[in-house]
Amino acid sequence: MINQFRTLNPINLLFLLAYTFFMRMAIFTNLPPVLHFEFLEPYADFFLQIPINNDSFSPSVNIVVAAILVFIQALVFNRVVNNHALLSKPGYLPALLYITGTSLFMPFLVLSPTLVCNFLLIWMMDKMLKIGKSPSAIMLMFDIGMIISLGTLIYFPFIVMLLMLWLSLLLYRSFNWREWLAGLIGFSMVFFFLAVFYYWHDELRLFYRIWLPLTNKFPSVFTINYNDYLVLVPVLVAMILAMIQLRENFFHSFISTRKAFQMLFFMFIIAVVSCYTKPNFGVYHFLLCVPPGAVLLAYYFSNATKRWFYESLFLVLVITIQYFLFV
Repeated sequence: MINQFRTLNPINLLFLLAYTFFMRMAIFTNLPPVLHFEFLEPYADFFLQIPINNDSFSPSVNIVVAAILVFIQALVFNRVVNNHALLSKPGYLPALLYITGTSLFMPFLVLSPTLVCNFLLIWMMDKMLKIGKSPSAIMLMFDIGMIISLGTLIYFPFIVMLLMLWLSLLLYRSFNWREWLAGLIGFSMVFFFLAVFYYWHDELRLFYRIWLPLTNKFPSVFTINYNDYLVLVPVLVAMILAMIQLRENFFHSFISTRKAFQMLFFMFIIAVVSCYTKPNFGVYHFLLCVPPGAVLLAYYFSNATKRWFYESLFLVLVITIQYFLFV
């Protein structure tokens, strides 16, 4: 299966679509009675009313729409990875691994704010990968700042991605205070209009409360049922193998490729730790880790040489996901 997706054969688009729904068999066979979907954070819902009625938005429609969004995201993500030559050769492996990553847990299979935010995260990745190739990064940073602000309206922990503004500049460019400030201005633009809206409605005190989650302490104790996360074992094996392979090829790769993987590593870490801003976060939060994580997995499967091993590893991964989704 991996060899099939190592090429840009158009027939792979049909296979990817079928694979997207195949990985969702478990939830289709046992539909939840009700699925609620909140598109915006409460503070943005006051600013922008989106007419989504959960009563008419049935669970089956919710899951089908989520699957279609994942399929579209996978194709966009695949294009970004191929355009920036992050793998040894272009193919559909990034899309395959993205769809696999978004099928790991049952909460990943339904509509959620983080699923919508992944469109923005992929768009942000594309712009960040262009920073080192542009003579000036001011407009790119401004755009990225605005993307982060839009993501924050949908899901507040996305605000922690602001750190990526400066981490990416540290990786790609020498210091230029205009570039460091441009991203923050882009982010502030959206929230400036939000503040004006609150002011007009004499609700400015609510605007100040938006930022309170940033003062939360990172949780020191997690209640984890380890049996629920055994599905991650083959994922961790593949990621460890990918890091070993990346280390071996690190100094033989283009400088831009090295910096890209460093940037994606920081993005993955920030996506994980941003959960602290939402004390009642769910497993769906970690959908934000899928785009950077899928690049690393695609890197391994793109460069692996022992076919019997990497095909078997991927098969074990798929079977494990299906087993835990059904059980």
